[in-house]
Amino acid sequence: MTYTLYIGDRMYSSWSLRGWLMLEKFSLPYDAQLVGLYSGTMAQDLADLAPARLVPTLKLPDGTVIGETMAMAETLAERHPDAGLWPQDAKSRATARWLCAEMAAGFSALRSACPMQLSHIWQGFQPSEAVLADLRRVEALVAHARKISGHTTGPLFGAYSLAEVFYTPVAARIVGYDLPVSDATRAYCINLLSDPAVLSWQEAAHEVRYDPEPYLLDLDRKPWAL
Repeated sequence: MTYTLYIGDRMYSSWSLRGWLMLEKFSLPYDAQLVGLYSGTMAQDLADLAPARLVPTLKLPDGTVIGETMAMAETLAERHPDAGLWPQDAKSRATARWLCAEMAAGFSALRSACPMQLSHIWQGFQPSEAVLADLRRVEALVAHARKISGHTTGPLFGAYSLAEVFYTPVAARIVGYDLPVSDATRAYCINLLSDPAVLSWQEAAHEVRYDPEPYLLDLDRKPWAL
């Protein structure tokens, strides 16, 4: 029983990172297929999976196609109830679902202004008030999760869960643009980005280069270092 996961470029595709972590971190069997997100072949690469049109897209072993990361998350959790995708505690599980759903549907200012990139850390980026509002919301949700779970460090609900899957690309934005957050939130971001699975994804991301570079800013940069 092997899943097929269709992903975009590892350096920039935050949604693909989420889909991949769902399978990789919970030891679910899968094959990853790279889609031409930036080379212009995505529609052709996903044609056989219609009406799916974005990455990531998941194909189940029986051929069922699923788009959208929340649908993928719930399907995998349903199919693998013992894998621990959601927290075991009911209050924590409900809260984790809330955090993931809000992340999937919101934070448009942060996403638009700070596309994920895993290559370097931009220096001197000036976040707008809308981005700062999104950051405050992230911090409020993280604080609420810790209040519910009682865990002040590490994964929000004690053990790695889908909450970490959904917030890892946010952590990459916070670090990659050196955004202003509390020490506690930054520590959580560093914890997420230091995960061996994320580091292996980041290493693979450097295998592809684009000219011109996507999302280029007229800013200084420094090497990615946690």
